[in-house]
Amino acid sequence: MTSENNPSPSMNGKVVLITGGNTGIGKETAIALAKLGASVTITSRNPDKGEAALADIRRQADSDKVECMRLDLASLASVRSFASEYLATHPRLDVLVNNAGLTLSHRSETEDGFESTMGINHLGHFALTGLVLERLKHSAPARIVVLSSDAHRGALRGLDFDDLQARRGYSGMGVYCKSKLANILFTLELAERLQGSGVTVNAVHPGMVATEFAGTDDVSGFFGLLVKASHLFSISPAKGARTSVHVASSPEVEGVTGKYFVRSKAVRPSRLAQDKQAALRLWEVSEQLTGVRL
Repeated sequence: MTSENNPSPSMNGKVVLITGGNTGIGKETAIALAKLGASVTITSRNPDKGEAALADIRRQADSDKVECMRLDLASLASVRSFASEYLATHPRLDVLVNNAGLTLSHRSETEDGFESTMGINHLGHFALTGLVLERLKHSAPARIVVLSSDAHRGALRGLDFDDLQARRGYSGMGVYCKSKLANILFTLELAERLQGSGVTVNAVHPGMVATEFAGTDDVSGFFGLLVKASHLFSISPAKGARTSVHVASSPEVEGVTGKYFVRSKAVRPSRLAQDKQAALRLWEVSEQLTGVRL
């Protein structure tokens, strides 16, 4: 999606992968990109929800070039299995949208022993990106879109590398803010490593969006009340998807990399989100934890 005075870009022939595309921002991103002519794969942890979303996306986009594949970002085994199946059936990949995410009131762990919010929002996507990166390079020019949030500004002390899994103390919002900071630091370091490859990577803030994100099964208590109250001031998922769609498709973003977009414009993230040493350290830790080297 370009600016309002410019025509919509064509995505004909482009192949797009969107994590968590069965609901909210991811679903609206899938609809918009499919309308532009892209062949879109959405992922869903729940096959039934994925198939229901798939039918709706195809109907709204008036396109049969949309499919759904199962992916559980809380399981590295699932990430590896998904990547293997995807690469075996898709000879090219033009756009990867790392969209899926969650926030939790109470601490839990993924199948691999990671704190769930950091594990899914950052580490699962780190592993997935690494496993499909060569396909993106082969398809260049290609783009990676990383959903972050202005919530990253709430991580006032940056990442605690001595307690990245929040074992010593847990705050649902605190951990979420740190995971969104991790998304931008990942974008920063990946952009450096991809220089000259023809693959760009940018982070986006969708805005405060009313979706199933932070549902009643995920958040409760005072945190849950805050989330519900925020919905009174939230925008629709379709509006929230606009920046993702812009960064994924607009000719204006061709060749732009390592940036943070808000309302389809590149802006400066927090000072801590520009810390190259922290970005490199997170990269090294992420490789160690996931066993995936990008």
